[in-house]
Amino acid sequence: MNPPDDHPTIPPRKVGVLLINLGTPDAPETASVRKYLAEFLSDRRVVELSPFLWKPILHGIVLRTRPSKSAHAYGQVWTDEGSPLAVITRNQARALQQRWGDRVMVDWAMRYGSPGIGPAVHKLKDAGCERILVAPLYPQYCAATTATANDLVFATLAGMRWQPALRTLPPYHDAPEYIDALQATIEAQLASLDFVPERLLLSFHGMPVRTLRKGDPYHCHCRKTSRLLAERLSIPTDTAFQSRFGRDKWLEPATEDVLAAYPKQGVTKIAIAAPGFSADCIETIEELGIRGKETFVEAGGTHFARLDCLNESEAGITMLDGLLSRELAGWVEAA
Repeated sequence: MNPPDDHPTIPPRKVGVLLINLGTPDAPETASVRKYLAEFLSDRRVVELSPFLWKPILHGIVLRTRPSKSAHAYGQVWTDEGSPLAVITRNQARALQQRWGDRVMVDWAMRYGSPGIGPAVHKLKDAGCERILVAPLYPQYCAATTATANDLVFATLAGMRWQPALRTLPPYHDAPEYIDALQATIEAQLASLDFVPERLLLSFHGMPVRTLRKGDPYHCHCRKTSRLLAERLSIPTDTAFQSRFGRDKWLEPATEDVLAAYPKQGVTKIAIAAPGFSADCIETIEELGIRGKETFVEAGGTHFARLDCLNESEAGITMLDGLLSRELAGWVEAA
């Protein structure tokens, strides 16, 4: 039976993959950073205080003082192509698309800022993707990262008449592919240094201790990643948590405290890696690579190396290929 003449065009059925990362301002400028931070810090998954208490602080203090400082930090890492996080996430999507060809349509989005999750979901659906694998690129699960990304995807579907089928990528903190990729890239980078580090510091993004008490597995996931990785490496490793914010008690030890204490312990040559980040960003390049180095050197350290994240490296893309292909099982064949 032929469709009527006025029937809308329906594209061929496809399977889609949406890579999601945290977000970035559109430019390393105070106004853009303020807009980004306002969205980020208004998320109830990120700041779990009562809005009646938090909004006056956010709009009366934080958004008046923090954007200019953050804009300066973004200016130190910004590239000709734009924000490192956005550029790398885009390149990861392109690399996967090249591997998968026409079998899967790959796109990317940011939880905060551009490109947004909502438009990306609609773009995939409009292109014929009736099945979409949503992949928040956070190895360790946290409500403030993985859950809020999924929340926005679900909210987008809630406004759609014809919804695609959906799968979400589970945390992969202990996946063999992930540990293999970390081992390969860290060992290669350590071997390329012009000095031999005495210690490798694994720095994960910090979270308030209350998130652990409320049931987030994040702390346990980070510790397991560290343990599995340390078992593979010949260099002694330590674990710490960075990016403290506010007055609440955060996961410890703090990265800056560990860096300041190393020289007093006789450790003057170190390397630092951030295995919880799927792509280099302001937290790894500026916070660890610039301010972290300053803290270490001022305390008496002599040799410091920041190691790159998995990014769009061959090992990193092979890992994503393996993890996502497993989650796509049954879908690609059906399409």
